[in-house]
Amino acid sequence: MKELNPFITKGYVSKDLFCNRETELKILENNFNNNIDTTLISPRRMGKTGLIYRFFDLLNNKNGDFITIYADIFSSRSLEDFIKLLAEAILHYYPEKTFFGRKFLQIIKGFRPLISYDGITGEPQVSITYQTPQEKELTLRGLFDFFERQDKRVMLAIDEFQQITEYPEKNAEALLRTYIQQLNNVNFIFSGSKTTLMLDIFSNSKRPFFSMTQYLSLKKIDRKTYCDFIVRKFEENKRTIDDSTVNFILDWTLSHTYYTQVLCNRVFSSGRKNVDIQCAKKACAEILQQNEEIYLQYRQLLTAGQWNFLIAIAREERVTQLTAQNFLSKYGIGTPANARRLSKALIDKDLLLSESTVDSVYYQVYDVFFMRWLQEIYSFNFRKPSPESHS
Repeated sequence: MKELNPFITKGYVSKDLFCNRETELKILENNFNNNIDTTLISPRRMGKTGLIYRFFDLLNNKNGDFITIYADIFSSRSLEDFIKLLAEAILHYYPEKTFFGRKFLQIIKGFRPLISYDGITGEPQVSITYQTPQEKELTLRGLFDFFERQDKRVMLAIDEFQQITEYPEKNAEALLRTYIQQLNNVNFIFSGSKTTLMLDIFSNSKRPFFSMTQYLSLKKIDRKTYCDFIVRKFEENKRTIDDSTVNFILDWTLSHTYYTQVLCNRVFSSGRKNVDIQCAKKACAEILQQNEEIYLQYRQLLTAGQWNFLIAIAREERVTQLTAQNFLSKYGIGTPANARRLSKALIDKDLLLSESTVDSVYYQVYDVFFMRWLQEIYSFNFRKPSPESHS
């Protein structure tokens, strides 16, 4: 039997392969028990989806008398897309052969859906034709009413919820809020990776979802906890990894969940029984080499000014004062206004991350592997951009 790599890089397998998040799980469980909806916010790949599935697992193992559904609406561009993805999520978790799936199919027959299944993945695909905007709204209400009428409580997680701000239907937020606030049998996790947009949706007094949820910000896993987890998973597979190597891994990945899992996965896949720093460094080099084509494509898509600004941020690793004179002078960035303009453009492209702490706001390259690649390539041959490249 093939040995299972314990460092999962996508999805959720089991609680044994899930690292910690006990505090966050207690908050989610307490919110659910007290009929409180949750706004879950963190940068991409910090582990939001894994946490949601772990919470579903916890609920169903404690009682099992719940309906748990996860819908990722990242690809949605309209209310019609939202309905489609929600319907597909229901059929994914409760196929038509299940009791709940049959009940769902019966209720949506009135909306004249076309249901098919992907020939490769087997995933359900739902298509509904609308004659008027009112029909679309009735379908959405019908889905929520269906949840409300179930004899089991429903836990519905909607990921990348900030997408609703891009819908052409100007009343999308108000419509969703109107339907959601009438539900007593359904609890929600509204998850998102765009912190500014998510906070505006739920904390702006002029918007429909104002003060409707409790916030939960997902941060990095405690370093000692992550160290212990990594060492334990190697030991469980009759391997060893010394503390200095684990610390090197967490330093190199900035303890960011996804990048840590990927690097540990690569190190584990080497088959080495006794893992040392050289083994970890080799895995780092392999990862950067495999991703190099992607990073070179970024170079073609950015202006010279944007590219050099990213290099500057990468070399500093974390910057708290983008407009500080010493930072501007060191990398030939120009004026504070130019730094602000460049940072906004790169944040909009999801290449630069802006995060707030109690004391300040810091900036870093969003993709940790990309940051390490930039540091590797430009550690000695960085060239200040010419004044005309400030764009």
